Amino acid sequence: MIKTAFITGAASGIGKSTVEALYANGWTLGIADINLDALKEYSANWDPNRVHCYQLDVRDANQVTDCIKSFAENNKQRLNLLFNCAGILQIDRFEDISTARHQQIFDINVMGVVHGCQAAFPYLRNTPKSQVINMSSASATYGVPHLASYSASKFAVRGLTEALNIEWADHKISVTDIMPPFVNTHMVTSQTSESRILNRLGVNLDAKDITAAILAQIQNPKTHRAVSLQFQILYALNQITPSWLNRQMMRFLNRP
Repeated sequence: MIKTAFITGAASGIGKSTVEALYANGWTLGIADINLDALKEYSANWDPNRVHCYQLDVRDANQVTDCIKSFAENNKQRLNLLFNCAGILQIDRFEDISTARHQQIFDINVMGVVHGCQAAFPYLRNTPKSQVINMSSASATYGVPHLASYSASKFAVRGLTEALNIEWADHKISVTDIMPPFVNTHMVTSQTSESRILNRLGVNLDAKDITAAILAQIQNPKTHRAVSLQFQILYALNQITPSWLNRQMMRFLNRP
């Protein structure tokens, strides 16, 4: 049976890497991003029956609904996988980020996921063993200085994932997330301000590492999949250590 996936934030980085891997594995794909030209450029020589490009701003619920509906209607009203990958980041002091930028971070990182899940639900429900994979972050385990809004947005994604993982089990829809630390993508390398924590921990993952985790998640879903041995250990400790110790660890990593 043909497997279908709709992927947001697919023009570059983790989204693009995942698209390439799924296409190589025979999936039929709806790939969406605000940068339509980039989607068309890298998929130009692919089978047009298996790849459908959509210009999409995930902040617009109507756009999301229309794009996912169009893709699903071309695939017998079914959808095996929704990968909510679209996201933005700004590293800076909280007070130096404009209110409009804080709002944009939440609108894309949180409401983009909400819009995707709402739009995809009828088609996921119509597909046996369907899945939603949300792009969360290691910063969803404890608020990260200089990433305050981004971190808060990923806490929201984590909470939404946990709730829907239980709620949508009634419909046999698996809802999970991926939680990597910093990844060597344009979103991180384009930052103009520094994070002490990022500088201390380093950027040790690339997009293909996250794609490997996504492929593992498809085969063996976990509510939260921590990525990299370093963060897997920290995440495991975070589950059993008291909050004051986690706070002290974060302060230590953020020291001048």
